[in-house]
Amino acid sequence: MKIAIEAQRLFREKKHGMDIYALELIRNLQEIDHKNEYIVFVKPDIDDTILKETPNFKIVKLDGGFYPFWEQFALPKAAKEAGCRILHCTSNTAPVSCEIPMVITLHDIIYMESSFAGILSGSATPYQKFGNIYRKLVVPRLVNKSRKNITVSHSEKNRIDKLFGLKGDKQINVVYNGVGVHFKPVTDKAELLQAKQQYHLPENFFLFLGNTDPKKNVKRTLTAFSDFLQRTGLNYYLVMADYEQDKLQKLLDEIDNKSLVNRIILAGYIPNDKLPAIYSQCKVFLYPSLRESFGIPMLEAMSCGVPVLSSNTESMPEIAGNAACLINPFEPEEITEAMIKLVNDEQLRISLIRKGFERVLDFSWKNTAQRVLDQYREIGAE
Repeated sequence: MKIAIEAQRLFREKKHGMDIYALELIRNLQEIDHKNEYIVFVKPDIDDTILKETPNFKIVKLDGGFYPFWEQFALPKAAKEAGCRILHCTSNTAPVSCEIPMVITLHDIIYMESSFAGILSGSATPYQKFGNIYRKLVVPRLVNKSRKNITVSHSEKNRIDKLFGLKGDKQINVVYNGVGVHFKPVTDKAELLQAKQQYHLPENFFLFLGNTDPKKNVKRTLTAFSDFLQRTGLNYYLVMADYEQDKLQKLLDEIDNKSLVNRIILAGYIPNDKLPAIYSQCKVFLYPSLRESFGIPMLEAMSCGVPVLSSNTESMPEIAGNAACLINPFEPEEITEAMIKLVNDEQLRISLIRKGFERVLDFSWKNTAQRVLDQYREIGAE
């Protein structure tokens, strides 16, 4: 059976959650499935070394312009001409008109929800707003057309089922994400020093992967960090990845604390393979998101032996289990209290680190790939 996998953004320079999902899924399918043929369709961006072809996996760089046109026209045409029997779209959307049976991974449906749209839309970038409008137009037309629908947590499944009322063979299947095998405590002194110098890491810091996506809750996190410094007087910094100076300055103006910039280190985009050495040096990983469908970074931090502070809402409790300190992300005071506790309470830190190592054993990309392969086989059997 010949299977097409959409991985349009896989070769772009800066990869995030859905890109990591596609990459790890394909890598692990390469390990476990030597029978079916695969064609991985990507846009011809700059990074062409992240994934290699194997005897039954072919990578096709497909031109097609701006991604809606690439996805709606170039992708289904190429998959059909290649003789593929299944098209798996991995990134929340898919072609509305496709003659090939489709599998769609719906990571989340935040763009469909007016309650979150009202909270989050104000600080979204034009690109993010366009993406949300595009998904809002496309996704309702897809969920009943696709042969299989996949999402990444039971929390998100409940939201999708409630919104779309999927039943029978259209019901959404939960397939958990995994955590990369390279995420583990880094002890090599040279590697730690290199990361420290490259990203200007201080001795004591909180790590916050707070990009410009509004759901990351950056403003409240900054408020909580400011309160932490005032209440404790400790010599701590906040290392923020993937955030720009002008956007940070705007938020600091909004919370009326311009001087906080002296305690914040903007590390820029950090490639996935560089993260373990940074996780391994931070005191606490902050993940107080307003909305996540899964939360891969929590598992990455746990795998590196770092206490995790996260939210008590959405999918975070489902994924973190009892291995994280959970707070109400809408209350900066709770974030501050948890930060103080995680810095000062050594027994709590040790307990969370131990529980984190245990928790990550429940998640692997190999298992994700096997569960997805089962979906392909069910369609093939039909």
